[in-house]
Amino acid sequence: MTGLPGASPWSRLRLRQTPHLRNLTDEVGFTTSHLIQPIFVGDQVEARREVDGLGDNARMNLAAALDQVARDVDAGVRHFLLFPVPAAKTPRPSTFDFLRGVIAAIKDAHGQDLHLWVDLCLCAWTTHGHCAILDDRRRLDVPASLDALGAMAVAAADAGVDGVAPSDMMDGRTRHLRVSLDAAGHDRVPIMSYSTKFASQFYGPFRDAAGSAPGEGDRRHYQIDVRSRTDAIESSRRCAAEGADLLMVKPGLTSLDLIAPIALATGKLVGAYQVSGEYASLVALADRGLGRFDEMLLETWQVFRRAGAGFIITYGARRARALGVAP
Repeated sequence: MTGLPGASPWSRLRLRQTPHLRNLTDEVGFTTSHLIQPIFVGDQVEARREVDGLGDNARMNLAAALDQVARDVDAGVRHFLLFPVPAAKTPRPSTFDFLRGVIAAIKDAHGQDLHLWVDLCLCAWTTHGHCAILDDRRRLDVPASLDALGAMAVAAADAGVDGVAPSDMMDGRTRHLRVSLDAAGHDRVPIMSYSTKFASQFYGPFRDAAGSAPGEGDRRHYQIDVRSRTDAIESSRRCAAEGADLLMVKPGLTSLDLIAPIALATGKLVGAYQVSGEYASLVALADRGLGRFDEMLLETWQVFRRAGAGFIITYGARRARALGVAP
């Protein structure tokens, strides 16, 4: 095989291989299959730990998560984005047994009923909370970080995950993951890249849920500046060239102007992540009687689709069928 990883014989077939993927990438209608439900699974004793601002979303232990996934599948959810929250953290993560166990349990329980994506990032696994391994001078150690992310991707694929979603924003991560997966015999596992991810103030509730707030500094030196349109589009172009099958903008509502240009520049389907702060703002408005939550939520989804989003990651995917979104 020659050329970029994206030129692999599987680059198109990966998104055609199951009904779940074909429905997710359907560009004609708007159904529950276009929505992805995040789920936080922690290595913890208590069944649920509520997340301030996120309504009925919580960090759960495995037993509670399996029950929640079963109810979500019954409600029409077909795509889940798993965020593992391990109790043990280290400056240099290298083994991911907790991740393997969670994925295997969900897939064993639900088999072909769902498509399970997993978020790939080191922030919940490191003692310092950054999305990378740091060197002795507290700088990003990009090669070591890529190797750890590659090991995480292979561990997830070995456990049966259906797709990976790198969110770390390390340079070259998509190419490294594609090569790592292919070398391990997982060339059919698609990559849904957080290809344009801004250094945003709208991630607060998520960082609480995932236990991933940085202990020092911030992430502005590796996430995209919100003022940078050119960098935002080029970041997605690089991910596409490195082998990403699907692209994503994050936060979604503050990136509406970028969805169509990225799709045009890359020829890839581009999704939107309705991030925790955006979702929590709807919860807060409804709690104060300043808006009807379900109608506001549906309105945001319709706007994402109007802007050209091929799929939407939202904490309210489990409510879609009750809101009248077609199955």
